[in-house]
Amino acid sequence: MVATTSSALHKTSNKLNAVLAAAIILAAVAALAQDDIVERGKYLVYAGGCISCHTEDVDDAVPLAGGRAMESPFGTFYSPNITPDADTGIGNWSDDDFVDAFWEGISPEGDHYFPAFPYTSYTGASRDDLLAMKAYLFSLEPISKESKEHDLAWYMSTRLAAGAWKELNFDAARFTPDASKDDVWNRGAYLVRHLGHCGECHTPRSTLGVLDADMEMAGSTMGDESIPNISQHRVDGIGRWSISDIEYFLDIGMLPDGDFSGSSMGDVIEDNTSKLTPADRKAIATYLKALPPRENP
Repeated sequence: MVATTSSALHKTSNKLNAVLAAAIILAAVAALAQDDIVERGKYLVYAGGCISCHTEDVDDAVPLAGGRAMESPFGTFYSPNITPDADTGIGNWSDDDFVDAFWEGISPEGDHYFPAFPYTSYTGASRDDLLAMKAYLFSLEPISKESKEHDLAWYMSTRLAAGAWKELNFDAARFTPDASKDDVWNRGAYLVRHLGHCGECHTPRSTLGVLDADMEMAGSTMGDESIPNISQHRVDGIGRWSISDIEYFLDIGMLPDGDFSGSSMGDVIEDNTSKLTPADRKAIATYLKALPPRENP
């Protein structure tokens, strides 16, 4: 009887040890998977240009704590704090809150965002990519920093104006690969049109601030800065550049003539395109080389 009881206890102990070992393995696998998501999200945050826009343009600025001034014909917008601080950042946002901001241009409170936040491009991003970005942002140290109020013209002073603009000019839709193009072109299209939102700066706008799709990448202006034409026009644009020229420029900022990019593009090189893989830089170059030539607006 004692031997039987001892054997049963031994079997029970073995089962408990097996369950415990399985639980430890599952927890380790889950931790590794979360680490992978965070690392992927970090890459996507850089690819999405978040660092440049959400970091104030001062020497001691805390990355992603907001405060960057963005001048426009409608006034000056200030980027918000997107660290995971619960009071001044996005620490209380759910997954759906985060996705809705990018896909629909809606805040967790239901307010409409102004298109200075380029949800008009981000709307094409995948949910998986967006949630990976959120995972990375939520892994960072929370920074308590109140976001600045925008300094806008009177007719843009309420979120109702943003809602009216969206009703007229915004269609929410995910990126759909073009079956007639290869994977490299489609990856480039996704990065340029949506995640990297290059057209938000390089495409001219109407008087209402709407991107002119017929003039994609033909150049524009932001405040006092002239944004160059990066279509395939051989004089006005980059039609004489090779794919390797574009890749090298996106990596270190050097133009084919040996000069280096400055101004806001310098920030884009440092905080965005130089962080990309060579394959993604090639994809961007491939997409740009396939654009039609556009004369300067």
